[in-house]
Amino acid sequence: MFSPQLLDHFANPRNAGALDAPGVRVRVENPVCGDILELSAIVEAGHIREIRFQARGCTAALACGSATTLLLERMDVSALASVDTARIEAEVGGLETASKHAARLCADGVKALRAAILQRDARSG
Repeated sequence: MFSPQLLDHFANPRNAGALDAPGVRVRVENPVCGDILELSAIVEAGHIREIRFQARGCTAALACGSATTLLLERMDVSALASVDTARIEAEVGGLETASKHAARLCADGVKALRAAILQRDARSG
């Protein structure tokens, strides 16, 4: 059974789509189930100003993608390291064992986003 929070994120995804001109874009995949998550973000003055997600996968993957963007909106880049699987899972009201991979996919996306932002910032000086 899915929680009411998860079903709400699935039925009414927040920040779905892609940004036209993102500063950073990442893509992560779960090779076991085939779920894919793409995050695109605009980062200004060390904060995520705007973020969008696109996902292909199960109900839980889409809901976790939505919840993840709400967590990251306006977040300081230095705080991205605190966003882990447990935090994402809590945002959707918990996940059954068979769906926990969805929160892991999103946590991997956050790690990839953080790495891409840090790499971009290092290149720009």
